[in-house]
Amino acid sequence: MKLSIITINYNNKDGLQKTIDSVICQTWKDYEWIVIDGGSTDGSKELIEQYQQHFAYWCSEPDKGVYNAMNKGIAKAKGEYIQFLNSGDCFHQVNTLEMVSVYLGQNADVFYGDLNYLSVNDNYIIHYPKKLTMHYFLSHSIGHPASYIKAELLKSAGYREDFKIVSDWFRFVEWFREGRVFRHMNVVVADYDTTGISSVNLDLISKENEIVYNELFGCENRKWIEESQKMQYFYEDVDKCGFWHIRKYGGRRFTLLLWVIRMLNKTLK
Repeated sequence: MKLSIITINYNNKDGLQKTIDSVICQTWKDYEWIVIDGGSTDGSKELIEQYQQHFAYWCSEPDKGVYNAMNKGIAKAKGEYIQFLNSGDCFHQVNTLEMVSVYLGQNADVFYGDLNYLSVNDNYIIHYPKKLTMHYFLSHSIGHPASYIKAELLKSAGYREDFKIVSDWFRFVEWFREGRVFRHMNVVVADYDTTGISSVNLDLISKENEIVYNELFGCENRKWIEESQKMQYFYEDVDKCGFWHIRKYGGRRFTLLLWVIRMLNKTLK
């Protein structure tokens, strides 16, 4: 089997209904579907029972958090690749998986597509870079609902449950540093519903980010990371309006800056 879709839910019956409708109408069917519910009390369990013929496995029981629930799903998955499409998230089109399946026949550890972000006042599509760099991952991530990850990667380690928010980002950074192959798909994979997110714990995100930086790069490299990030922003500006920067800074300094940035890129990868 090529794909395991895992849906995590807790007291989000309406969102779960949207996700169910989105998955069962897909034109491509070579997948199994796993639903992990955290012991919901809003009727979600009854909804799951109503559609249980569509699921390879489901459970409704208390868990220790979202990453604990995700690891439960990973343990049950039998597909070559795993996608997390949690309650409230939907496939962008009825033939989304059909388009994705073309890419899954190629070779990569992580396939990632684009995301349609839905908010109260607006919706917009995030197009992720076709070529990823460590600089990108130091301040960004790729869309988790739009990612297809080799099951062997997730089964070998899973998601760290001591993190509450950034465990998926931690794994992406770790895999990228290991030289795993990331391949972009020119497909808007999912509609990512942010309307139910009332607040973000910025302090916790900052704390967990700091742990990731220190574990993966070490405290002594933090200054170099911050400086290389600043220079990368300059590099991106050069790519967009290079001639203006050449005239402003002079060819020699411009060449030197590019050389330093490229050396830092090699060092951080």
